[in-house]
Amino acid sequence: MRLIIPLLTFIVVCFTSYGQEQKISFSTAIKNNIKKYNAQTDAEFDKGNIEKGEALFDSLVQNHLVGSRFDDYSFKCINSRKVKLSKIKKPVFIITYASWCVMNKGEIPALNKLARKYDKEMQFIVVFWDMKNNMRKIARQFNNKIKVCYANESYKNDAAVVATLKHTLGFPTSYFLTGDLEVVDIKRGGITIPKRMAFKKAMEMNYDVFNERLVSFFNKKDLVKEQLAISE
Repeated sequence: MRLIIPLLTFIVVCFTSYGQEQKISFSTAIKNNIKKYNAQTDAEFDKGNIEKGEALFDSLVQNHLVGSRFDDYSFKCINSRKVKLSKIKKPVFIITYASWCVMNKGEIPALNKLARKYDKEMQFIVVFWDMKNNMRKIARQFNNKIKVCYANESYKNDAAVVATLKHTLGFPTSYFLTGDLEVVDIKRGGITIPKRMAFKKAMEMNYDVFNERLVSFFNKKDLVKEQLAISE
């Protein structure tokens, strides 16, 4: 009897620890919550409550998506081989676009500058929801610190990533992940640049917005590490 009780305690602790270590996948978190989110935002937009509708996105991210484990996607890359997220081994910044949508004036140079600045701390990945032939020209505008990738329903094995990211959260959307692919933050959209604004000023505005988001990510990532250390 004395041996049975410690054994049962050991089994319970092991299963409890195992359950605590398992994080819900990002795709599952999206699947479980996107329908309710869409219904709520549609209702607010129909009422003209634009701000409240947009605020629901932050609620979805913070309450259901942050802390999930991003799926280990393999992206087709225009300037190198396929990019498998789990092999990067450092924090990842993913931003999604489509080649037929005009990007902000100065946005690409701003991302290039940030990719050089944070090269040792983070991998930058740009994903275009498009076919390879449609994005060759725009891909050349990014520097070699950024992995320029593409995904389309017509390509083999792209259906899952297109369904999970493009058809749910739209684009442009930025994903901030730890080296273990834990979702720390997600931001949607960019900034509005007046057409007549000088290119240099537009680049500076884009740079400041993305840099602020990246600094916030690193602060949140460090906070997560501290909380894990305390819990241990």
